[in-house]
Amino acid sequence: MRILCVEDDPKIRAALASAIEAAGYVVDTSPDGEDAWFRGDTENYAAVILDLGLPGMDGLSVLKRWRENGRTFPVIILTARGSWRERVEGMDAGADDYLPKPFEMEELLARLRAALRRTAGIANPVVTHGGVALDTRQMRVTRNGAAVALSPQEYRLVAYMLHNSDRVVPQHELAEHLQGEYGDRESNAVEVLVGRVRKKLGADFIETRRGFGYALGGP
Repeated sequence: MRILCVEDDPKIRAALASAIEAAGYVVDTSPDGEDAWFRGDTENYAAVILDLGLPGMDGLSVLKRWRENGRTFPVIILTARGSWRERVEGMDAGADDYLPKPFEMEELLARLRAALRRTAGIANPVVTHGGVALDTRQMRVTRNGAAVALSPQEYRLVAYMLHNSDRVVPQHELAEHLQGEYGDRESNAVEVLVGRVRKKLGADFIETRRGFGYALGGP
């Protein structure tokens, strides 16, 4: 899944990107409000980590513009200013969660996982489909109870499909969330990756809907 991390402090931004990537996500970063607004308004993100104290355009204004333009991805706000009035304003503007600085990275990742589950209508941190189970906390996939070794891209593919189990996912959307901003978005790359996952989790785990994309197969 593709996450946008908006933070003006380069050290914090790098630490956030590193931790989120290590947790199995594709990460794009943005250093200021104008750039963040444009990215969020034109790209397909699964979630956004948004600092409020940004140059160019403050984070609250960025969030309000996104929501006014119909952007519905979950947004977790980060800020060093921790007054309850500011928290209320941020939540009323459309934020899904709020984390004051300084914070523990593990807590941020837990809140990110929870926000993604809520968006997908999933309550349990272990997501299942047929005999396949994905533990989002441990980044572990099992099939009929047996652990399955997956590459980072294979894991991202399984996670994205399980979080979108109620619909057909277009190929270009999968490519964006698997490869990121500068990755290989060729259709053949996605097809090869889907083929590798089928070999490990079963030929019917992912169905190809010709002309539409991919969907989870089986029950």
